[in-house]
Amino acid sequence: MPLLDSLLGPVTRIIDKVVPDPEARDRAKLELLRLENSRELEMLQASLSAVVAEANSADPWTSRARPSFLYVIYVMILWALPMGMIGAFSPATAKAIGESMTAYLAGIPEPLYALFGTGYLGYAVVRQWGKAKGLER
Repeated sequence: MPLLDSLLGPVTRIIDKVVPDPEARDRAKLELLRLENSRELEMLQASLSAVVAEANSADPWTSRARPSFLYVIYVMILWALPMGMIGAFSPATAKAIGESMTAYLAGIPEPLYALFGTGYLGYAVVRQWGKAKGLER
């Protein structure tokens, strides 16, 4: 939590100036650190509970969205292996495959990319807003 981190330094300096007893000062600083750690632990528990709730959801669209996205990324990364082999044996073929993939992706209309980005961003913002308002888990 950047806000709490930025407040910790000034608050400890204030404690040093206001509390004359060294033992009481150390207890106050320790309590301040305990407060920071408990808030971080609460934030971590909240974020993990949301992930677990989505994974345990009976709705297949909710429970499989993140793993499905990761599978797509894995396939894209693993595609480099056969492309490397093709490039080792036939650089011209690998270059042709890369150029055709680039041409295919460039052929997708820009408004479609914008629509996807807007939808994805809108979904994330609405989910975060719902969580902040306590309407969703």
